[in-house]
Amino acid sequence: MNRTVTGVTAGAGLMALAFVMSGAIGSTQPSATGLPGARPAIDASTFPSLQAAFDAIPEDGGIVRLPAGTFEITRPLVISRGDVLVQGAGTATHIVNRNEDGQPALILQHPDGADVEKDQRLWRIMLSNFRVTGNEKSGHGILATQIQEVFIQGVTVSENGGDGIRLDHCYEDPRVNDCLITYNKDVGLNLLGCHDIVVASNQFEENNDALHCVDGFNLCMTGNCLDDHLQHGVVIENTYGSVVSGNMIEECNGTAIILDRDCYGNTLSANVIAHNGAGVDLRDAHGCAVSANTFTIMKTDALRIGPDSGRITVTGNNFSNSYIGDGVKRGTEDLAAAGLKLEGTRDVAISGNLFSSLRPMAVEVTGEPTRRVAFTGNVLTDTQSDHGKVQDSLIDNVLKSQ
Repeated sequence: MNRTVTGVTAGAGLMALAFVMSGAIGSTQPSATGLPGARPAIDASTFPSLQAAFDAIPEDGGIVRLPAGTFEITRPLVISRGDVLVQGAGTATHIVNRNEDGQPALILQHPDGADVEKDQRLWRIMLSNFRVTGNEKSGHGILATQIQEVFIQGVTVSENGGDGIRLDHCYEDPRVNDCLITYNKDVGLNLLGCHDIVVASNQFEENNDALHCVDGFNLCMTGNCLDDHLQHGVVIENTYGSVVSGNMIEECNGTAIILDRDCYGNTLSANVIAHNGAGVDLRDAHGCAVSANTFTIMKTDALRIGPDSGRITVTGNNFSNSYIGDGVKRGTEDLAAAGLKLEGTRDVAISGNLFSSLRPMAVEVTGEPTRRVAFTGNVLTDTQSDHGKVQDSLIDNVLKSQ
């Protein structure tokens, strides 16, 4: 009787093996030189320097494996091939930039640099699972210039003298996921002229600003944690068709989210915006939605809609202090809780929001007259409001408490 091995009889297995070895299933046979088309991985530990390992990447691309260890550099490492994966051993692979002349640690670019012809741009470079640190006199941690489909995942970028990560006109489908971006002197993640951008599940802490998206399109920023920034959280300029959702933005000294310079068609939704210098500032934004966010213990202007903004929807948000049912959680030195400021704006729908225990008031109307506002279905609890000062407007179904 044949013995059963994982559900197949040993006899049947021997017959199948013989069948394959006889060549009856030729496609399963390895070639004499290994898998056809395969390129061997480049083991950086066998090279005299990391740059030498990057220089060994074939024109058609390949994988470079970085060993664990601390690797000090004084000039930028350059990757100038496409279809490349650079993979480390987690934070045990540590690239330390000792340069004090403002030079980046790692540069991704075509040999022609920013002058590369459009049809010669590099595609598909992925950085994964290593750590890059600098100093206050060094440059950016990672600088990618005109790389299409660049992908940065699981990388720690800290203490650089410039931006943590700068993607400069990496137009097509850039992605930054699951990274730790901290203590960089300028912007944690700086997106310049990018398109169809995914920024997801990253942690940003104590950069100057967390993220900039300038002259871009279609930013999808979701599930990130931003904490303790020296200035602003998210700054979006001249960018349309984007969503900032499901993020936690806390304790920025400046403003949590800024939309400026001809932003339109953007949605800010389901974010927790807590204890910042200010919340959302729509400086120059049109056709945008602010919905289902929690604005709590904001020092000034939880949401400001300025005179250069209009056609805005504000719905389903909660503006609150630290009230927890039988009093406030925060001490008497931390009672600031600002609300909504309308400053010479127009064509705004404000509905289904809760404004509670805000000081000095739930809605403050300042500057030139604000016109054509629908203020309907909102609840005001333990707060005063200026919403009656808007002109040419609809005010209906407002529930107030003393």
